[in-house]
Amino acid sequence: MSFSRIAIVNRGEPAMRLIHAVREWNAAGGPPLRTVALYTAVDRRAMFVREADEAVLIGPDDPDHLGPSPYLDHAELERGLKVARADAVWPGWGFVSEKAEFAELCRDLGITFIGPSPEVMRDLGDKIAAKRLAERVGVPLAAWSGGPVADLAEAREKAEGIGYPLMVKATAGGGGRGIRKVTTPDDLAEAFERASSEAAKTAGDATVFLERAISGGRHVEVQVVADASGDVWTLGIRDCSVQRRNQKVIEESASTALDAEQEELLRSSAAELARAAGYVNAGTVEFLYEPKERLLSFLEVNTRLQVEHPVTEACTGVDIVKLQLHIALGGKLVDIAAEAPAGTGHAIEARLTAEDPEREFAPAPGLIEHLALPSGPGIRVDTGVATGDLIPPQFDSMIAKIIAWGRDRTEARARLLRALRQTAAVIDGGTTNKAFLLDLLQRPELVSGDTDTTWLDGLMAQGYTPPRRL
Repeated sequence: MSFSRIAIVNRGEPAMRLIHAVREWNAAGGPPLRTVALYTAVDRRAMFVREADEAVLIGPDDPDHLGPSPYLDHAELERGLKVARADAVWPGWGFVSEKAEFAELCRDLGITFIGPSPEVMRDLGDKIAAKRLAERVGVPLAAWSGGPVADLAEAREKAEGIGYPLMVKATAGGGGRGIRKVTTPDDLAEAFERASSEAAKTAGDATVFLERAISGGRHVEVQVVADASGDVWTLGIRDCSVQRRNQKVIEESASTALDAEQEELLRSSAAELARAAGYVNAGTVEFLYEPKERLLSFLEVNTRLQVEHPVTEACTGVDIVKLQLHIALGGKLVDIAAEAPAGTGHAIEARLTAEDPEREFAPAPGLIEHLALPSGPGIRVDTGVATGDLIPPQFDSMIAKIIAWGRDRTEARARLLRALRQTAAVIDGGTTNKAFLLDLLQRPELVSGDTDTTWLDGLMAQGYTPPRRL
């Protein structure tokens, strides 16, 4: 198995993440690799296009195009891959990174997809199939419907056995879509209908299931990397409990909620699930954890690299993207080390975005007139923009991920606060969430680490107004 021309089917910060990894790979004497950025017209002068070895336009040659994204158009991606003469694809996260159909297209074209096989992506991308597999291998699960729920009558029957509160979830949902919490039987009908309808519109699949709602739960996840020999590394536990409407805001490694026994259970369960699925490359196994009852419940597997992977890298010293390349080229984990490196210290990540907290976090894109990013001990910044670049309305509003590592959580949080204060971003016609992040990191619950997945939404429901400016 070999390749030399990697098409980046992504943009912005994820694309730059791959470009940096390939440059280091080449400098270290690995088999020479070239990067080819697939870009749309609005990104013609973007950093990732400037920094890639080559670039190929996909979609209309119109920077004002606001139609369907070319990054989701398989026919257009196929054309771009052929023009790029790509023999490998790195999808990053988002777009087609978890689309089994795209991974299958790559295989049909004789192109290496740097990720798991389409068959594994289908099996694990279906939340019901993934839960059934998890049950078979003994992964902890909260009470659930045991399969899809066909109609409201069956939902009522299954709900009686599970008990309230419970969650109605779409098997093909994601990013907070197709999910509804139900606290009483009277609320079930509306939640069932809304979750089904939302899933049908966003994912083309209205299938839903029920599971027990874990109140006060922590969102914890295991970073796994697996090779074709069946060797699986669990590189660490992340805590992503600070969320707004099921979207992660602050991510940490490790979790302050877990003791050594629970962490080991999480790691062993994630590794066993990856082996049972025949997983190869990087992925994440997500759980909810209720500290009072010490209850762990498997949520899902993300069959791709996560946005928050840098906190794991900061604690372990492992470059997960270069591990992805190594495995995709047929390498084994044992070639790197006899066992997974142990993590040290604590890392916290915050996402600086062009969003307006005073307008329900609406995107606030525009030209970046000034951008000063932080540096100093323990600080890492992942970005795909610079002064003079555009945050376009067609795509997400990410400016930079700021990651702070410290010997303990207190030092990591202090470093992140210092780094955010050092950050300056001026956007013509737009704004950022910097003040909101600073305020969040100083709130008592986050200082103590006593937050769960409902904390931030609850704070806002009580009338908390996120600051827009310092």
